[in-house]
Amino acid sequence: MADPAGKSSGLYKRIYDVVRRIPRGRVATYGQVAKLARIPGHARQVGYALHALGGMSRLPWHRVINGKGEISARAMPGPEISQRLRLEKEGVVFDGRGGINLNRYQWK
Repeated sequence: MADPAGKSSGLYKRIYDVVRRIPRGRVATYGQVAKLARIPGHARQVGYALHALGGMSRLPWHRVINGKGEISARAMPGPEISQRLRLEKEGVVFDGRGGINLNRYQWK
């Protein structure tokens, strides 16, 4: 039986391998991670993979943001505050509307 979440197929591993490479003080978009994980057009799958991480994960999940340069809202508030604080601690600056300048901070 196929694993719809992609965990056993190695899909999540490919996503996590990409996220692991994002340097401190830089961000990547969900779509960028999907493309680098060889699943272009599947940004949402990246979100599912990051959501599946346990709270104790050491993976730098906080460095993945949406294509508008913003932290994506969650169904249950809280993680986005932690994400912003982690990024600020790494030197990422947010503008007055809560966005991140992708020209300056996006991982290339």
